[in-house]
Amino acid sequence: MRYVLILAAVLSLLGCTKHDPGTTLSSLERLQGQWVVVNYWAQWCTPCIKEIPELNRLDQDYTGVTVVGVNYDGTNGEELELQRQKLGVTFASLESDPAAQLGIPRPVVLPTTLILDPTGRLVATLIGPQTLASLAQATQQDLNKASN
Repeated sequence: MRYVLILAAVLSLLGCTKHDPGTTLSSLERLQGQWVVVNYWAQWCTPCIKEIPELNRLDQDYTGVTVVGVNYDGTNGEELELQRQKLGVTFASLESDPAAQLGIPRPVVLPTTLILDPTGRLVATLIGPQTLASLAQATQQDLNKASN
């Protein structure tokens, strides 16, 4: 029953179109029908910084996947945009932590990446820095069939 409620909550928050790169989203609402990669990062986290180019490429090159970031420190507004620019983050950011919406505890290790399937179901939690290959595998994408 808990999983049905979680799924219903996530689906009610999801929409249907890919976001504009570099935007801030208030929730996961517009992402139904796509794989969603939710990445927790912080400006002081060296492994987080290392994986940003991989996340950018996944978001830009695979039309069936959307990457959204969560600033672990809760930074928002102008300060968040400054951090994003400094680190070269081009994927969208969430204004608040979606852990409660997803019915999971907040991650305690960075980076942590959550993989949601196109129905909004959490299918994987990846700990540590990821590569384009590991992210493509987790989202069932063919590395040879990127949109670009």
